[in-house]
Amino acid sequence: MELIFYKYQGTGNDFITIDNRDMKFNRNDNFLVKQLCDRHFGIGADGLMLLQEKSGYDFEMVYYNSDGNESSMCGNGGRCITEFARTMGLVKDKAFFIATDGEHEAVVKSGFISLKMKDITAIECNTDYFFLNTGSPHYVTFVKDIATYNVFEEGKKIRNSVRFKSEGTNVNFIEKQADDLWVRTYERGVEAETFSCGTGVTAAAIVAALQHISTAQNYCAIKTLGGSLKVSFKRKANNSFTDIWLEGSATFVFKGEITV
Repeated sequence: MELIFYKYQGTGNDFITIDNRDMKFNRNDNFLVKQLCDRHFGIGADGLMLLQEKSGYDFEMVYYNSDGNESSMCGNGGRCITEFARTMGLVKDKAFFIATDGEHEAVVKSGFISLKMKDITAIECNTDYFFLNTGSPHYVTFVKDIATYNVFEEGKKIRNSVRFKSEGTNVNFIEKQADDLWVRTYERGVEAETFSCGTGVTAAAIVAALQHISTAQNYCAIKTLGGSLKVSFKRKANNSFTDIWLEGSATFVFKGEITV
């Protein structure tokens, strides 16, 4: 089968994106997904997304990590698939789609995509880390000298610890520097550090708000290895957050065809 694909990236978090409205791509073929995401023997990507039809929505987003397994929500992926849908003529300046964690809205403005994330109603606050779900599970902890921090080794230890080994978790290391919050993330399913993680950045911004170090009362500017993002939110009682929006660039890289 000849497979047409599109490569997108959001602050360095890169994705193979496939128009699967004809349902020709077998969404249960985990081996093929892993093969396509392989950076040495395939196309190479942090993940793969299928754009599919869904009644009542502009489209459905189906997301896989590079290990081949269908996974939970990907924030940067959600922004990239919105831009893909726009270029395909499915949406214009707004999108309404369904993903594994529920409904999402997205707004296209001046080359940036703003994606509405799920509300946060529960945050586990511990002495040295926070744990919350922003569409995917995230462990968040503060570190010093983040630029030289060994994210791979330390993230791998936490992700494979007794508590998280079975289901896995993404691990975010954060440090406040001037007006920005620096975030570096070890992603489960990729099992490595990625240049950026949208749900991780969202989790980091929420933790920064809890600690009163966000850029402003209702938003936080984020720096990642792959570029800048912004998270806006409304803080409610009992450490809950609503109206959470992840904003940043979503860039088309190239289109290709591969025999599978």
